[in-house]
Amino acid sequence: MSVQSEPPRIKLRLEFGDELVLGPGKAELLEGIAQLGSISAAGRRMKMSYKRAWSLVEEMNAAFREPLVDSSRGGPGGGGAALTTAGQTVLAHFRALEVLVRQQGQVQIDGIGGMLADMPDGK
Repeated sequence: MSVQSEPPRIKLRLEFGDELVLGPGKAELLEGIAQLGSISAAGRRMKMSYKRAWSLVEEMNAAFREPLVDSSRGGPGGGGAALTTAGQTVLAHFRALEVLVRQQGQVQIDGIGGMLADMPDGK
């Protein structure tokens, strides 16, 4: 099997000082909340503990001027969560930036890929 048998994956990670790192995990969590309407369900889908998912949401909400996720507590009718307009905008910008990096950097990605050695199967 060659290292080149699959296209490379790009994992974008934006570091905003020490206050916030926004990367693929948080983007996936935001997408999960948008799709599932629940922080805990989005975390479960990612094999993440309830506490960790809530911690990441709290971190993101605190880092931005407006919260990215709006949540309501559980109860007889159950709780829920949804992305705010700010959350939808941040997620859209992040995903668009991933596409831009892949498209605009394709020549460089191909150049690096062309320099890779063949690897034995399983490595």
